[in-house]
Amino acid sequence: MLKIENIAPMDIEKESFATITRELGDRVLDPEQAPIIKRVIHTTADFEYADTLYFSPDVVEKAKEAIKGGALIVTDTQMAWSGINKKSAAKFGCEVKCFMSDEDVAAEAKKQGVTRARISMDKGASFGENVIFVIGNAPTALIRLRELIDEGFRPKLIVGVPVGFVNVVVSKELIMETDIPCIIARGRKGGSNVAACIINALLYVMDEKRGQ
Repeated sequence: MLKIENIAPMDIEKESFATITRELGDRVLDPEQAPIIKRVIHTTADFEYADTLYFSPDVVEKAKEAIKGGALIVTDTQMAWSGINKKSAAKFGCEVKCFMSDEDVAAEAKKQGVTRARISMDKGASFGENVIFVIGNAPTALIRLRELIDEGFRPKLIVGVPVGFVNVVVSKELIMETDIPCIIARGRKGGSNVAACIINALLYVMDEKRGQ
């Protein structure tokens, strides 16, 4: 019979992260990237993310600076929006927005015959360049962001982790080819939960340092 561990509710997350550290074994993670990688593994129970998460040069520091600068955080799904800790984001002056259900976005997407995610990126870009885009579902969002980047748009950060099979891999590669700070889940894996937890990992580390 399997043994059930008797762990207090407040200690479950702590023990989970201890398990992740043990199971990573002798693997040495970049200290700036480690909290993000471990939180993604914690969210998914998938250790492949230790190999497939791509971090552009100095992206963690640049992401923290963007958050400290009160960047607008724009998601491509309500699920990602729901998953991001708004209270922690607000401590740094960051708002979290999802435009997917906005009537103007729906109308414009229908008019152009494109996805709402694509139009949502245009709406996010209309707020200026102090924006963090958090994409967990729609490769069309990343493809549109690449087009905007090619036109001169310079967002502060792109978290690109859409999941699926159609245009998913190539859309991620399109962002990795740019010099925009980005965190990307290479391959087919990802999801809105992964997108949210990457932002939360950054927020939690920053929040802890503020409290020290």
